Amino acid sequence: MAKIPANSVYATGRRKTSVAKVWLAPGTGNVVVNGKDLLGHFKREILQQIIEQPLATVEGVGKYDIYAVCHGGGLSGQAGAMRLGISRCLVKTNEDYRTIMRRAGFSTRDPREKERKKYGQPGARKKYQFSKR
Repeated sequence: MAKIPANSVYATGRRKTSVAKVWLAPGTGNVVVNGKDLLGHFKREILQQIIEQPLATVEGVGKYDIYAVCHGGGLSGQAGAMRLGISRCLVKTNEDYRTIMRRAGFSTRDPREKERKKYGQPGARKKYQFSKR
């Protein structure tokens, strides 16, 4: 497990059933997720872009080291949770980023969750085929 710097800022991000604990510190652009580098955990390029979106909007790519612990859900949910956590950390480092993050939509937690399955049906909304006779 990587060492968390003393001058780091902490924030939590959530998406679907995923939770990401994110620490952000001034540095060289290192991203460590669950003890692996960014490419080791998130292999798809689109997920890496989602994670770097808040940093790109404030021209912070390569200026911060990020250490994150993600659990729950899948990789897409974890990437969204990390994005929210990073944006919250950036707002804590500089209050001027609040309006930038808000306009870009990175400060809002995505409230969409999986709908529960109902009894008497095969899924949440799907119904069994109706038979008249």
